[in-house]
Parts: sequence; C-alpha cells; structure tokens
Amino acid sequence: MTIEQNIAATRRFIDEGFNKGNLDVCDELVSPDAVENQRGSKPGIEGVKDTIRTLRSWFSDFELTIVDLIASDDTVWFRNRATGVNTGEVMGRPATGRSFDITVMDIVRFADGKMVEHWGVPDQLGMLIQLGLFGRPEPAVAV
Repeated sequence: MTIEQNIAATRRFIDEGFNKGNLDVCDELVSPDAVENQRGSKPGIEGVKDTIRTLRSWFSDFELTIVDLIASDDTVWFRNRATGVNTGEVMGRPATGRSFDITVMDIVRFADGKMVEHWGVPDQLGMLIQLGLFGRPEPAVAV
C-alpha cells in the first residue's frame, strides 16, 4: 500500500468503525494477528471490535476526530479528539450523564493493506476526572 492508501484506510477506520460503529470495517482493515500495544486492549480483529463496542456502550455518542495526521512508509501517526456523553456503565460505575473531551495519540503500522500493529495513548485520567469518576477526596468537615 502507498502512504496515501494507509492514510485513507486510517481515516475510514476511525469514521466507520469508531464513529459509526460499523464493525465490518475491522474485518477489512485489521489483520487477524494484529498486535495491540495499548494497555487494557486485546489483540487482533476481535480485540478492536471489543474496544469499539465498549466505548460505544459507555458513550452512545462517542466520536473521534482526527486533528493531526502524518504518515511515513508503513506507519501513520495521528492525534485525535475524543468526545462523548457518559450514558452507560463505565468500569462498574453507573452512567454520570457528564461529557468528556480528551486527546488520544495513536500510531498504526500497516502490512499488506491491513493494520498489523497499534499503539494508543488516550488521556484516560482526564476522561475519568471529567466524568466525575475520579477526583480529589472531599475535605473532612469539622463537626
């Protein structure tokens, strides 16, 4: 694949997979043996599908917007803006109804037209704080 084809595949993967919830795009664009280097995510096509399902169950309006993207040879680096409103249970905690807006850094490597390796660094702490699921303890009240 050319650099332009890798960029087009990346954009399609984000738009159709993550933003529209079309899991079939994973079968087309992800290698069955894809290596996942993001903590907590599983490898391969089913791992990617699981990530998409999870995010879309936590946030019914989940959206990734590619803000910056650069590519060289077989690798695409991109910075995303992730947004959504918490409408589903997150890590055993009930939905808060709060929104979040974070940065996600991603790197994807391609081989033979498929994504074969992914590195992702989402601002998970920022998301949890914005959702009210993690914060400073309340100060003790004097009685």
